Amino acid sequence: MLSSSLADFQVGIIGGGPAGAATAAYLAKAGLSCVVFERELFPRPHVGESLVPSSTRVFKELDFLDQMEEAKFPHKVGAVWTASMNSRTYQHDWSDLPNEYFADIRFDERKMEGVDKEYTYHVDRGKFDLMLLEHAKNLGATVYEGVKVRRVDFDSDPRPRIHFYMGEKEMSVNVDMVVDASGRNTLLGNQLKLKVVDPVFNQVAYHTWFEGYDRGGSDIADYIAVHFLPMRNSWIWQIPITKTTTSIGIVTQRQNFPKIKEEREDWFWKYIQTRPDLYEKLQKAERIRPFKEEGDYSYAMKQICGDRFVLLGDAGRFVDPIFSSGVSIALNSARIASSDILAAAQKGDFSKEQFKIFEHTMRCGTRNWYDFITLYYRLNVLFTQFVNDPMYRLDVLKLLQGDVYDEETPEVLRKMKEIVTKVEQDKNHVWHKLLGNLTDKAFQPTF
Repeated sequence: MLSSSLADFQVGIIGGGPAGAATAAYLAKAGLSCVVFERELFPRPHVGESLVPSSTRVFKELDFLDQMEEAKFPHKVGAVWTASMNSRTYQHDWSDLPNEYFADIRFDERKMEGVDKEYTYHVDRGKFDLMLLEHAKNLGATVYEGVKVRRVDFDSDPRPRIHFYMGEKEMSVNVDMVVDASGRNTLLGNQLKLKVVDPVFNQVAYHTWFEGYDRGGSDIADYIAVHFLPMRNSWIWQIPITKTTTSIGIVTQRQNFPKIKEEREDWFWKYIQTRPDLYEKLQKAERIRPFKEEGDYSYAMKQICGDRFVLLGDAGRFVDPIFSSGVSIALNSARIASSDILAAAQKGDFSKEQFKIFEHTMRCGTRNWYDFITLYYRLNVLFTQFVNDPMYRLDVLKLLQGDVYDEETPEVLRKMKEIVTKVEQDKNHVWHKLLGNLTDKAFQPTF
């Protein structure tokens, strides 16, 4: 039974996904009392199955790497980008572009501080999220599943009070501070009216799992594959889940997506048919999950911390998932915030000032992700030119590894923007017609 008169826990965490579970694990491991309120019952399916190497540092610090290996999640060794070689599809002669699948890159080409593995993982999010939450519990965190938080009362004196339902009974508990890791439900973002919708990215994803899909030769079978579609700002993801199961999803602009639910499966196959090489292989595979839609893709918050609260992962910022940034941002926001929370607890001071390192670092990191993604969409298939150019390759790889938190603006981003601007302004440039048009005004987001 939870007391309603005293702070039963030092930290209350809303949400048990990667951001919430990792935070609970960090804090419990350090000896702080914390409670996690998760509205769903795990395991539950979730999109976002491909990780980036920056996640490995968190797993290592939380003594979680052995469990990742024991789960036999497929090792993700790199990324590959492909496009149709049918020139009529894109109305362009591909002979001036590099090779048959355009570009691939391996994580072992660059060493990353704090990471001693040359790969990361593709995961079944249902299994992975449950494992990480159970790990936090084993470290000493209190975890309640199937508990929906209604609101947080910051006017209660002297500590915030979290109001929630346990079954049909409404209850509450006081804490020293609140961590909002509620994902795209953004509980505090909505309650405190902090949420700002991204004016540029209005993407939607439609995805499912296939059994027996031929992912390609052994040289790229364990990569994440991004397949360009001949519609601007549209692409297909291909993510290994097990040796034989593959996640396939289409991402496109909302305006291209059918409003009528019954038309969406036909729409999926129509888009897939624009890539005959992929369509043929998918026709031979078996779909083993219902199709699912993901929308409301990109938004920011006016602030990601305040007196006695922080916003982590998707609860604080969400950008288009083209580079598998979601789980990485969640885990690294937990890592960075936990350091500030532990210092605040030692001082007994949970004011906003205590979270300035977290705020600055996450604003910097998510801004770099955002700028990288906007440039990617602007470049369209031309992004592969930077991957294949030795002058930029390792700098691009650093971003793809999720190593984005230590520089205000990486030099490679400035160079990419400079080249894009030059191509934009020259209508006779051989690349001009290949540029995307989604993010041409997105280089300087206002939030």
